[in-house]
Amino acid sequence: MKALIGLENGTVMTARSFTGPGEAVGEIVFNTSMSGYQEVLTDPSYTGQLVAMTYPLIGNYGVNPEDMESAGVHPRAFLVREYQGQPSNYRSTGNLADFLKHYGVLGVEGLDTRMLTRMIRTTGAMKAIITTEDMDEASVIRRAREWSGLVGRDMVERVASPVSYRWENGAPVPGAGFPTTADGRFKVVAYDFGIKYNQLRLLTRKGCRVLVVPATTSAEEVLALQPDGVFLSNGPGDPAGVRGVVGNIQKLLGRLPIFGICLGHQMLGLAYGGTTYKLKFGHRGGNQPVKDLLTGKVEITSQNHGFCVDPASLPANVEVTHINLNDGSLEGMRHREWPAFSVQYHPEYAPGPHDAEYLFDRFTQLMEQAS
Repeated sequence: MKALIGLENGTVMTARSFTGPGEAVGEIVFNTSMSGYQEVLTDPSYTGQLVAMTYPLIGNYGVNPEDMESAGVHPRAFLVREYQGQPSNYRSTGNLADFLKHYGVLGVEGLDTRMLTRMIRTTGAMKAIITTEDMDEASVIRRAREWSGLVGRDMVERVASPVSYRWENGAPVPGAGFPTTADGRFKVVAYDFGIKYNQLRLLTRKGCRVLVVPATTSAEEVLALQPDGVFLSNGPGDPAGVRGVVGNIQKLLGRLPIFGICLGHQMLGLAYGGTTYKLKFGHRGGNQPVKDLLTGKVEITSQNHGFCVDPASLPANVEVTHINLNDGSLEGMRHREWPAFSVQYHPEYAPGPHDAEYLFDRFTQLMEQAS
């Protein structure tokens, strides 16, 4: 089925839908990972986006329940060069097309993803529309330009859980208290801004009993739970557009050890008094080089973000700990006086090496010292 892709810069591309009729409007971005498409699709950080994969063949190993990073699929559309509908993998329980159709997400193939990626790198992430229903080129360009975009919008409220839940036996369990059946020593409150399951799996593996709470849970409610530490999760969109979060983080600073990832890192930067800005085309993929300034080591990291903390805006008592070697942007920071640190990338995602898993150990060490 023919599909049109209209970009706000006036470009129109043709493709084929492999999921049937549909239409999606959002911010078009690219991901450079060679594998892990199911993890990409189930990452809540992609809410409101149209994701194009740079690796040319997608779908060849199918999908399975074990690789879910959340309970749903979050991009509005998925763009690939070539779709493989006959997966070959012993773990596969279904094909990608049926998976996307189950969640109502449009999938298209047959476009020049290399050209699209180069265009996004030059122009920046753009507003776009993908449709099998509107074949008028002038119309799709106009409609792409009319979309409101992601800047200034609260996308967290679309993906964060409205109620608390425990993480037990590798799955979410309804409840407002810490797990009692787990052996973990440390009680951790995890703020859900669009949390990924693997963050919860790793916290549990490192000896934590985890209670996930809604994004706007007050600092007073968190302190009443008497946790050993607070975790700030990843999430979608513009951190400056998220309401009811920064003030609560500020009240928790200095009271408990805090570890932030991705959007949680950005929210922590705002709580320090810093500012954030939108990157030209963002960092998305499993091969981003990051330098740890404390050790001099380089980590190969997984990333998915379109906004960044401005290091020049941070107060003197906040130290930059990691930088991106591609563009020099801030990738990590820590407070010089309080037990709080964060990274922009995703240490819970292993794109081959496990370079960044030590950050979860650092969090448990801070809780150990504070106990």
